[in-house]
Amino acid sequence: MGMNIPFQTIDWASVPKTVYPGEEGNAWWQTLQFPGLRIRVVEYSPGYLADHWCKKGHIVYCLQGSFVSELQNGEKFELSEGMSYVVSDDLSVHRSASAGGVKLLIVDGDFLQPSL
Repeated sequence: MGMNIPFQTIDWASVPKTVYPGEEGNAWWQTLQFPGLRIRVVEYSPGYLADHWCKKGHIVYCLQGSFVSELQNGEKFELSEGMSYVVSDDLSVHRSASAGGVKLLIVDGDFLQPSL
């Protein structure tokens, strides 16, 4: 299962932002969708708390600020600028919160589906 994505540069300043209200605060997504691959720059406002628990896998890189990734089992991980986390689909139920706001690069797609 391969992807055929030709070389291209991405000027994130030209990618439109879509707002997604959280339980508290807002998230703004800039999304590029390819077959089986999604790349996003996501910003959370100060005081943001996600409005849902997520089962999807991601590769997350913190560009600016900091946030907490909370797992449904109660574990919490604080990530700040220059840190990442990675998880496959269905292997961890998680949600994000950010006291001071954060900007993230998030990559996900078919390659994060667990092996059968």
